[in-house]
Amino acid sequence: MRDGGKIQAAIEVLGDILERRTPVKEAVRDWGKRSRFAGSRDRAWISGLVVDALRRKNSIEFAMEATGPRALALGALKHAWGWDVRKIEEALKDDHAPPALQPKERENLLLAPHPSPPAHVQGDYPEWLAPHIQRAFGPDAVPEAMAMASRAPIDLRVNTLKSDPEKAGRALEGVKARQMPELKNGFRIPAADSIERGEAVEAIPAYSKGWVEVQDMGSQIAAAVSCAAPGEQVLDYCAGGGGKTIAMAAMMENKGQIFSHDIDGRRLSALIPRIERAGIRNVQLRHPKENASLDDLEAKMDLVMIDAPCTGVGTWRRKPDAKWRVQPNALEKRIQDQAMILRAACNYVKPGGRLVYVTCSFLMEENEDQFASFLADRTDFKAEDAAETAIRSGQLTEKGAALLRKCRRPDGSVRLTPRTAGTDGFYMAVMRRAG
Repeated sequence: MRDGGKIQAAIEVLGDILERRTPVKEAVRDWGKRSRFAGSRDRAWISGLVVDALRRKNSIEFAMEATGPRALALGALKHAWGWDVRKIEEALKDDHAPPALQPKERENLLLAPHPSPPAHVQGDYPEWLAPHIQRAFGPDAVPEAMAMASRAPIDLRVNTLKSDPEKAGRALEGVKARQMPELKNGFRIPAADSIERGEAVEAIPAYSKGWVEVQDMGSQIAAAVSCAAPGEQVLDYCAGGGGKTIAMAAMMENKGQIFSHDIDGRRLSALIPRIERAGIRNVQLRHPKENASLDDLEAKMDLVMIDAPCTGVGTWRRKPDAKWRVQPNALEKRIQDQAMILRAACNYVKPGGRLVYVTCSFLMEENEDQFASFLADRTDFKAEDAAETAIRSGQLTEKGAALLRKCRRPDGSVRLTPRTAGTDGFYMAVMRRAG
């Protein structure tokens, strides 16, 4: 496909996303089914433009003085990909390209950036979230949000049940992976350039053999904060797709037991092939709709991990369409859900055991506020230093230990962001039950 046709395709995909609230992957896939002539490189180009347009939706629309799929696609070419107006005009001469630039479009594409746009425009986030982001980051709100509008790398965790960093590193040489300086078992493939196709990790032998798992560095650190040890009894209360379960199983060396629980049976079922590929033998799935009760686990767990459902604002680098779907009522609902989950899950912690609370959010309402409220309500639990707990796990390097200490919050919890840690946005807190 020529550039003009790909630009038109991106406009169509953006229309599907904005008008029908279709997730990016689904919208690109649907377009591909209707357009069999498009090759894999064409689809990657189109997807890249769509995603970059969504990452910078507010600032692009502000610069273009227009909203909608066409303004976003044309603006992304200029402001995200660095195309000049002449190159855009040439592309629009192609067959199957969108109509030529209107005078106002051309004028806005030529204008220098506005010197002082509103904070939610600079940071590319929904305006209603402005007070929440300001509360979370204070004077750093805009640079923190701008970092969340950047492209994300692909992070990998070596599965030590089947491999080791040296062996995995050799197997990953062909995909430009480099060992993370913060994590002993972490590797990173740098973010692809705007028009470069990202690595298809699932196609590499090291992945299919179960030597590595795809897992953001922040999620790997959250697993380290659990400090799960061989022989322990562990409940992963909101296991979801099982990323923390799989990481903790490796930390436990397949010794002890992990009970993986989630109310979504489909997500929990998807964990089964991942467990098999990773060579894990110490995991039991507990799905309440299949009458798999947790009553037998009450007050018996050395560790309860809560990877709580949240707004997911910390994942905006990877899911930029999600930030335009999140609504105020969703935040209110998540806050209620989190409080309820904490009240329920804490009862499975044995005296002297640990409760770990994790979100992929940076909002204080979902994080520090929940932590403080729970501790005020349950005086039999006391806060522990999350950074020092992760360091004791043995998963971090000296540089990783220094990073966590730098990201430690006043209450002893840890918050990671793309700007401060090079990770997705994560929050993690550790509590210990008296006894």
